[in-house]
Amino acid sequence: MILKEYKLHIINELESIFDLQEIESFFYIITEFLHQKKRIDLALEPNFSINAIEVEKWNAIIAQLKQEKPIQYILGETEFYGLRFLVNENTLIPRPETEELVDLIINRQKAKVKSKKLKILDVGTGSGCIAISLVKNLPEAKIFALDVSEKALETAKMNAEINKVEVEFLHQSILETEDLKQQFDIIVSNPPYVRNLEKEEIKKNVLEYEPHLALFVEDNDPLIFYRKIAQLAQKNLSENGKLYFEINQYLGKETVDLLESLGFQNIELIKDVYGNDRMIQCTS
Repeated sequence: MILKEYKLHIINELESIFDLQEIESFFYIITEFLHQKKRIDLALEPNFSINAIEVEKWNAIIAQLKQEKPIQYILGETEFYGLRFLVNENTLIPRPETEELVDLIINRQKAKVKSKKLKILDVGTGSGCIAISLVKNLPEAKIFALDVSEKALETAKMNAEINKVEVEFLHQSILETEDLKQQFDIIVSNPPYVRNLEKEEIKKNVLEYEPHLALFVEDNDPLIFYRKIAQLAQKNLSENGKLYFEINQYLGKETVDLLESLGFQNIELIKDVYGNDRMIQCTS
């Protein structure tokens, strides 16, 4: 069967759930995954055909998409900051907003005079996307990555191997940690920050498939992770060390107020490309 013709079948199967632009995106992601063909390749090979076994593979993926399972979980991988990452039900799917956080750290660090080897801690590493992207682009850095989930850390370790970097992974609960027992130049975290009251805004493919442990916090204390990480940063950031957070867009002021109350300096609330309050940088 010519793949271009099969595409019409895909659209018919999915158009009641997804818009055409998203279906097009799925089509090219799957094409590259199954056949190592990019969009330009199909334009140059309009009669590229697939055999019966390949059709079955396509059908299996389409069936899972109809259940609104994220394409990244179906394929078991995704791209983040130009790197390949394995993902599964134990790890969040990395978001473009988190790429912005990584980019912010890399650009600000590269602009500095490098007089020593950096020590960076990523709290709640999940798939390892932040830690691995940082060490890939800041080779002078020693990266530590912490998570409460052993299964997430197993995936993160595989991702470090795939991307040929060294990261020291730590299995512990940040909420139960009293002292990190060493000093860091940068602490970064994208902790759970979605309140239960915001669940109605969350799409089915996130709510039903992504790990709630990494997503949600209780409505009565939504900044619990930020408070704890900031308190540890007071003890474990070097002089003029930097603390970076990805934050809940609705709690920008509250997060800034928290950091001010704890004595942090040079607090910056930074918007993402969509104009939402999304990142904070401050100095110890």
